[in-house]
Amino acid sequence: MKAAYIEHTGSPAAIIVGELPKPKPNGSEVLVKVAACAVNPVDTYIRAGLLPVELPEKFIVGCDLAGTVEAVGPEATRFAPGDRVWGSNQGLLGRQGTFAEYAAVDECWLYPTPEEIDDKQAAAIALVGITAHLGLFREANLKTGEKLFVHGGSGGVGSCVVQMARAVGARVMTTAGSPEKVQVCRQLGAHAVVNYNRDAADAAIRRFAPEGIDVWFETLREQNLEKIIDLMALGGRIVIMAGRESRPRLPIGPFYVKDCKMLGFAMFNATPDQQRRCAAEINRWMARGRLRPLIDRVLPLEKAAEAHWLQEQSTLGRSSSTLTGKLVLVP
Repeated sequence: MKAAYIEHTGSPAAIIVGELPKPKPNGSEVLVKVAACAVNPVDTYIRAGLLPVELPEKFIVGCDLAGTVEAVGPEATRFAPGDRVWGSNQGLLGRQGTFAEYAAVDECWLYPTPEEIDDKQAAAIALVGITAHLGLFREANLKTGEKLFVHGGSGGVGSCVVQMARAVGARVMTTAGSPEKVQVCRQLGAHAVVNYNRDAADAAIRRFAPEGIDVWFETLREQNLEKIIDLMALGGRIVIMAGRESRPRLPIGPFYVKDCKMLGFAMFNATPDQQRRCAAEINRWMARGRLRPLIDRVLPLEKAAEAHWLQEQSTLGRSSSTLTGKLVLVP
C-alpha cells in the first residue's frame, strides 16, 4: 500500500511516500480503507522529534482518518465490512499513523460516519472536535448563557469551540488575524470577533463581558495568565490544552479571590468511552448541520511533506495567513 512515513525524525523533508505492507487486523482491530486523513500540529511535533516518544520502524505519520471498513479482527464486534467510520488517536503511543491507503485501528478509537457527512469532513473534525468537546464540557462544564472566549476562531480547535459553544446557547467571542478570517468566525456563529492584528483585544473583551469571561478556552502555546485572570468572571474556568514548554507566571492572589479554576488536559489521555461520548454528540451536531469543520485545502497523499510544512508555518511559525482550518490528505 502507499503510505507517508519516516525512517528517522527531522524536517518535513524526512517524510517518504512509498510502498509499505498492507496491515492485517488483529484482535479487536478494524482494517480501514482510508479515504481521507487530516494534519494536526501534534503530527509535526512527533515527526520532528519534539516529543520523546518511541516510534515503530518506518513510522507512518498522522492521527486522524475516515474511510470504509474492509475487514475486522477476530475480536472486533462494533463494525462490519462496508461500514463508514472516522477516528483519531493514531500515530502515537506505539500505534502506526493514518497517512496511508489502509490503517489497522482498534475499534475503540473508531466511530460511525453519518450518511450526511463525507469522509473529508469526518477526518477534518476528528482530533480537533474531540479536543474542543472535552475542554468545553468534560472540563469546563459550559452552560447556556455563559460567556466564552477562545483565541483563533478560524483554526481547527477554535472553530469547533465557537460552534459547539453556540450549539449549547453560550455567548461567544473570538479573535482572528485578517478581515477574511473575522468574517469566517462570524459565519460560524461568533457573537463578537476581534482582528488581533488591528484592534486591542482586552478592551473588546471587557465590552463583551463587563462582568468577566465565564470560560476562557486557551489555544495559544504561550499563555499570559495575568491578563487572562484579570478578564475572568467570578467562578470562571480557564481551559489549557497547548503549550508543552510554556512556563507563565501565575498571579495566585487574583486567581483565588475570583474563585477561578484552571483546567489542563491532553486529548490523548481521555479514555475510549470519554472520546466515544464526544464523538456521538459531534455526529449528531454534524448530521443536523450545526457543526462543520473548516477545511483550508485538500491535497494528495504525495504532498504530505508540503502539508507538514504548511502546518508548521501556521503553528510554530505563528503565521496568521497560512491556514484557515484544516489540511486534509487523500490517499
